[in-house]
Amino acid sequence: MRKTKLYMDTVVDIQVISKISKEETEEKINRAFQAFQKVEQACSRFTSSSELMQACQIVGAPVEISPFLYQPLFFAIEMAKLTDGIFDPTVGKTMEQSGFNRDYLTGNLMESSSADSVTYRDIVLHPQTRTLTLKKPLVLDLGAVAKGFAIDLAANELKEFPGFIINAGGDLYAGGVDENGGPWKIGIQHPLQKDKIIETVEISNEAICTSGSYERRSQTIPDVHHILNPRTKRSPNQLISCSVIAPFAMMADAFSTAAFLIGIQKGKRMMEELNLKGFLITPELQIDRVGGI
Repeated sequence: MRKTKLYMDTVVDIQVISKISKEETEEKINRAFQAFQKVEQACSRFTSSSELMQACQIVGAPVEISPFLYQPLFFAIEMAKLTDGIFDPTVGKTMEQSGFNRDYLTGNLMESSSADSVTYRDIVLHPQTRTLTLKKPLVLDLGAVAKGFAIDLAANELKEFPGFIINAGGDLYAGGVDENGGPWKIGIQHPLQKDKIIETVEISNEAICTSGSYERRSQTIPDVHHILNPRTKRSPNQLISCSVIAPFAMMADAFSTAAFLIGIQKGKRMMEELNLKGFLITPELQIDRVGGI
């Protein structure tokens, strides 16, 4: 069975191999889609009513937040520490200023207040009370973790099926086996030719997520795409595409962005140190394979 819906400005496609009734199968698939809805309501930067944007309105005082915001924010902060702030969830205002500020559902433009100089160190999470305190006015952006987090939650709803794929705009988790009893064969989009595949990989019970400069480009600033270095406020260009294979989609999502940001040599070294697999593709379409794939 296969169903498709739109969340997070992304077409989410769920395919399952099922041995139970159609009704039971649909119920489980719908619960998987609900995971995307909950994460979008918690983590969206594009609507003022989201939990994230509501929390950004309060500075200097603790705000209790749900697990749907706390968990991806915690992971994003850990990624910021690992990359010495090149991956930084406080990049939201820079994203707005670079033209990435339109709600895909309403078309409304976001215009938020933020201090001039902010970093992840201006975020304090309190695990005992699951609260968030912002030291300065800032705008959080969880675009590099939220979709992966939603995929992982959805995968948990589908884990009883012999096989399933959750594909959210090319970021996906492949559980179990395909209809032939083997690993899932996944194609990686060609960065310059949208309808072509540049590489394929076989995975089972793993996620693969791709960050690239070709999908979302600024309409206002030349040579800027949606992956931004928070220090330079510019987009790196050593890579055109970076795909990471990991046990969980949030991990693959975050590390594909982090590797893209820190560049091909440091990105490859980071992936190797963490036993991650993947493909690093340069603008000249040279493919650097990581992890023995």
